[in-house]
Amino acid sequence: MGRGMAWVASLLLLGLLYLFFEGSLQARDHPNRQLQIAPGTELTLKRNRAGHYVFPGTINGEAVTFLLDTGATLVSVPAHLGSGLGLKAGAPMPAITANGTVMTRATRIDTLAFGPFEIAGVHASLNPGMGGDQVLLGMSVLKHLEFTQRGDTLILRALGS
Repeated sequence: MGRGMAWVASLLLLGLLYLFFEGSLQARDHPNRQLQIAPGTELTLKRNRAGHYVFPGTINGEAVTFLLDTGATLVSVPAHLGSGLGLKAGAPMPAITANGTVMTRATRIDTLAFGPFEIAGVHASLNPGMGGDQVLLGMSVLKHLEFTQRGDTLILRALGS
């Protein structure tokens, strides 16, 4: 019986350690995960441990995870997410990416929102070469915002505010 109790105590300790470290890793990997869509004119983002600004938002009312990408001309949506977000594939168009040229499909996002910002009629692309679930937030949205980076913090403001 003593050996069984030691086994149970060990499992309990491992479970508690897992929960503690999982929370710590989530905080490092996704420091903006608690971001809410709320009225305002400014949003402050923290860089994750990989050096990226990743944060939640919505496309056409559906939850997505954005990765801010100033090198992307358009918002780039993984093609496999398109139908679930209510996006229709339009004309084919080539896109030059870090992995080479890929043939994407033009699309238009009715509403895109994150933090205090909501933007309507966003030009975007459906990219079959993107395998994950992160949407690249490119300049077709960022052109509506002013942004300032200081260290590991990025401040986004609505233009004119």
